[in-house]
Amino acid sequence: MRYSGTYDLLVVGGGINGAGIARDAAGRGLSVLLCEQDDLAAHTSSASTKLIHGGLRYLEQLQLSLVRKALIEREILLGSAPHLMRPLRFVLPHDRHLRPAWLIGAGLFIYDHLARRRRLAGSARIDLHRHVAGSALKPQYSRGFVYSDGWTDDARLVVLNAMDARERGAVILTRTRCEKLEAERGRWIATLATPSGPQTVAARAVVNATGPWVSRFAREASPVSICHSVRLVKGSHIVVPRLYGHRFAYLLQNDDQRIVFAIPYEREFTLIGTTDVEYTGDPAAVRIDSTEVAYLCAAVSRYFKEPVRPEQVLWSFSGVRPLLDDAAKNPASVTRDYALELDRHPGLLLSVFGGKITTYRKLAESAVDLLARELGSPAAAWTAGALLPGGDLPHGAYARFLRTLERAYPWLPAQLRYRYAHAYGTRVAQILGDARSVADLGEELAPHLHEREAEYLCRVELAQTAEDILWRRTRLGLHVGTGGAGRLQEWLARRGSAA
Repeated sequence: MRYSGTYDLLVVGGGINGAGIARDAAGRGLSVLLCEQDDLAAHTSSASTKLIHGGLRYLEQLQLSLVRKALIEREILLGSAPHLMRPLRFVLPHDRHLRPAWLIGAGLFIYDHLARRRRLAGSARIDLHRHVAGSALKPQYSRGFVYSDGWTDDARLVVLNAMDARERGAVILTRTRCEKLEAERGRWIATLATPSGPQTVAARAVVNATGPWVSRFAREASPVSICHSVRLVKGSHIVVPRLYGHRFAYLLQNDDQRIVFAIPYEREFTLIGTTDVEYTGDPAAVRIDSTEVAYLCAAVSRYFKEPVRPEQVLWSFSGVRPLLDDAAKNPASVTRDYALELDRHPGLLLSVFGGKITTYRKLAESAVDLLARELGSPAAAWTAGALLPGGDLPHGAYARFLRTLERAYPWLPAQLRYRYAHAYGTRVAQILGDARSVADLGEELAPHLHEREAEYLCRVELAQTAEDILWRRTRLGLHVGTGGAGRLQEWLARRGSAA
């Protein structure tokens, strides 16, 4: 397939910032093409701690503006996809040898009141010997705090933005690398390496949303010299069997002044992270190392009655955060804010530096505001009040939607119903269709993955490989043993040959 004509906007990069910009621009009536060299959310945007949060620890660094911006966005995002994003209560055990209780209390008070909060409960002091979350902790931790933030599936958030962009007219190309940009009479001619061979497309403006590759792309693929730079910091996480039975997460202070999260994950596991390590290698080849595993295990074992050992780790993942370089000495102190650099000559090229998943929507809005003025587009910003695909739950209430789903599909096993509701929201009807039994969902291609869902993920959500499906569109890879993806791979091969 060839893509002819001139697009208003070519977005290079299919992470959260690129997908968010493509969605915003397409919704304003601009013609958009997004290309991603791998899969959507294949790198940094699927390797976060999966939190929609203001960043409590950034208050200590006096980044009040960043925290306030993120808290405002937290409120907006929780309302935009109530199936995919949900409130999460965090317990912060107090260690008197680290930060004093009055400082933590003051920080939480500011966190509660720095921006309007309608969806989340406020913070409070708790007695850990009485609170349910205290049962998993060592007895010396008798006092603590509880506060609220939000949780999401980061990779699915990217996919939903890309889906919405496509439904608004954007062209989304995965496994398509932008090799070169050449200026021609005020527009860009882009050479794309696609699975079917090289192609060229024209665009009035280009967005460089390549994350860890932002500087390299500008240097190697364009004639533009950029001013900003990013600092690559590796963040790694581990997943272990569930450490406790309640729904609270933990924020654990460490003696190096960093914090580590322990979060309920996929009902059967606990997610632990993250690290902050300087990184100079290939962002596509980032991996956790044994030192990081030991660090995370030790941080949790300091607080929990039952120590966490490296041999308990079932899965790990690492991502390279392209943080805006602010010359901070400590990688953990590098700002999570972002910068947008717009070059007008020899053509419009907007490069995105830094950012965090919580502020992606605002970043996208600011980016398209800049470009829309240059492109003469009068359409106003619109995403602050818009829902993401599947987010139109009755009265925005997930619990009510889950009960509705149970009444409509009483034959659907509870585990599938719960996962479908969270992953797809109201779009679950497109998967289930006229099915009246589990057998109607087709062959079980992997544990808990049926043919109808796999077909939807390929047709609608642009999945192409077993890894796309098992680790980014779903997290079912956690349930698939060695060699357990064989049937799915065979099905994908048959589907591809029949296409």
